[in-house]
Amino acid sequence: MRADATRLILNLLGNQVVWFVAVIAAGQGQAWPGVLAAFAFVALHLRSAPRPGDEIRLVVLAVLCGVVVDGVAAWQGWVVYRAATFGTAMAPPWILALWASLAVTAHTGMRSLQPRPWAAALLGGIGGPLAYLAAARGWDAAQFPVPAWRGVCWLAIAWAMALPLLLGVARRQVTRSALR
Repeated sequence: MRADATRLILNLLGNQVVWFVAVIAAGQGQAWPGVLAAFAFVALHLRSAPRPGDEIRLVVLAVLCGVVVDGVAAWQGWVVYRAATFGTAMAPPWILALWASLAVTAHTGMRSLQPRPWAAALLGGIGGPLAYLAAARGWDAAQFPVPAWRGVCWLAIAWAMALPLLLGVARRQVTRSALR
């Protein structure tokens, strides 16, 4: 197997492992296993990243997206997160860790979506809420108070904007790097 293919598989697999660790631990009321898993995954990724500074900027942007997306969802009461370390009106650390983990897939695992913002919006708008629903129904990591459609719609709209934003920034980083 080529090194690029191995890196791609490890990148996507690592992100999924972080998701499962964070969601299962949050369902048990613990935020820090997910945070530590994401930190380890991001740190390992940065060690082999060709442009670690770009990756760090994407992580910061992704975490800020999480503060807004999940902060609004929590503040409005559309999504109630377990293991909400800093209160129920804010995005919990474990969900922000998932945003950080997702960010380091932008240049590797989701590279093919960079020039396709509509595909990224579709993936974000469908896949984002589905991941939350899976976390809620499978591991009780979150709840969608009745009527649940408010939280699901918010996540669909927010993720349909956030994922293309992250991938667009990643694409500009690649273009800028190629011009140097």
